[in-house]
Amino acid sequence: MALQWMILAYVVAAEVVLVSLLTIPAPKLLKKQLVSLVSLILQPALFIVPFAGFQLLDIYWKNEHRLVCTSDICTAAERDRYEKSMYKSQRNVVLCAIACTLYWCLYRISHYHKEIQRLEEVEKRAKEQ
Repeated sequence: MALQWMILAYVVAAEVVLVSLLTIPAPKLLKKQLVSLVSLILQPALFIVPFAGFQLLDIYWKNEHRLVCTSDICTAAERDRYEKSMYKSQRNVVLCAIACTLYWCLYRISHYHKEIQRLEEVEKRAKEQ
């Protein structure tokens, strides 16, 4: 079960790298090529949104059907296992939210850069005429 969380963590790490590359100052030519590369990656990377949504539903279902120690004779190991499970669930919810948020940030940043490039071309054509 940890494989999907490892994949999600690697995707989040890749998104962080791409967002930081898009937001640091760079020469126009490099920035233009980077934006075009990220734009090509964005469509296949859209799988992360339903994947994270499915993982959130899985966490919700497991939380609703989790065995809770309600009696007074719960052992310390049972309580620790329950608390550890809750912490993992909370961490995974944060990971899913970050994955979706970073995907949205990547999309918006690349969209803004494309829009800026288009407006610069329009301005350049207007100056030439």
